[in-house]
Amino acid sequence: MPDYIQNAPEISFIENKSVEDVRAELVADFESYMTEAEGRPVRLARSSVHRMILYAAAAQIYQAMQYVDRAGKQNLLKYSYDQFLDNLALLKGVVRLPAANAYTTLRFTLSAPRESAVGIPAGTRASDGGAMFFATEAYLEIPAGSLTGKVRAVCTVPGLAGNGFQPGELKALVDPVPYVAAVENLTLTEGGADLESDGDLAERVFLAPSAYSTAGPEDSYRYHARAYSPAVGDVAVTSDQAAGRVDVVFLLADGSSPGPDMVAGLQEYLQADSIRPMTDLVVVAAPEKVPYRLDLTYYVNRSDSGRALAVQAAVRTAVDGYVRWQRVIGRDVNPSKLLSLVVEAGAKRAEIAAPAFAPVASTAVAELEGAPQVRYGGLEDD
Repeated sequence: MPDYIQNAPEISFIENKSVEDVRAELVADFESYMTEAEGRPVRLARSSVHRMILYAAAAQIYQAMQYVDRAGKQNLLKYSYDQFLDNLALLKGVVRLPAANAYTTLRFTLSAPRESAVGIPAGTRASDGGAMFFATEAYLEIPAGSLTGKVRAVCTVPGLAGNGFQPGELKALVDPVPYVAAVENLTLTEGGADLESDGDLAERVFLAPSAYSTAGPEDSYRYHARAYSPAVGDVAVTSDQAAGRVDVVFLLADGSSPGPDMVAGLQEYLQADSIRPMTDLVVVAAPEKVPYRLDLTYYVNRSDSGRALAVQAAVRTAVDGYVRWQRVIGRDVNPSKLLSLVVEAGAKRAEIAAPAFAPVASTAVAELEGAPQVRYGGLEDD
């Protein structure tokens, strides 16, 4: 969920009351009413049966107050989740994106050129030899005299599992076709995504009013790019007003750069008349890469020796978190952030040999080169 939603003011529809507050109010009300009724001060002893009865009632009353508080918060983007968020999104005409299927381009090769065209039916499947299958989306015809043809294929099951097959991995022809000798994927499989998360849906609800404009504002293109697929992650939009050009760069939801198939798919999607103003030339691309290395040595206070192993594990997690944090378009390479995360994880100090600070353009993204080099320097006196 974006910071501008997470950082919205905290709201309580029950004035932040605790169960102890409810108990105290019930006891105070009981004592007040009994004092008025009997004409003398009445105070409940801590072991009073009446106090225990009120405490039992307070638990149920407080539970009901929690339901009231939750019901109120489900009308706010910061707190809404699951089906509550789905219904809130409908007020803006936004529907949660279903899980998406990964896709790639398959090339079919004949055993030899034929005198007549060879047809390959839509739905013909290829696999990596395991349980993951990709089926052709359309009928493919290899003309007479030609040896190969290519067609787009989609994974038969939606979700992230279909991503990441390298070119050439899908080479098992599941459904034999006469005269076809071989098949292989030409591009990395990508575009698969799980059901849209609450955080991503909340962001699209926030951006939805921008989609109503026909002037093509930045947030409008961001909204439509995110609506294309749950596999789309960070999006940045810039424009050259004099040339009427709009540049859209994006990352996938896992922080990786999109491949040519994903770029082409989003490019086509944004050309729709209902999205692109007639005067806009929209160009979609993966962000430029600004490479950086990560090399650090950290130390732990001797007084923390009893949890040194836990600190080492926490530092490794912090480094992974930093790498993910850097994968935002336009975010400068910032070693100070790395230092703060490592110290927060329990390290006394860290010597950072790399990265050095480096500015990143608004259409570029920092990319780690190689594996992070993280060394534990040992214990030091406090």
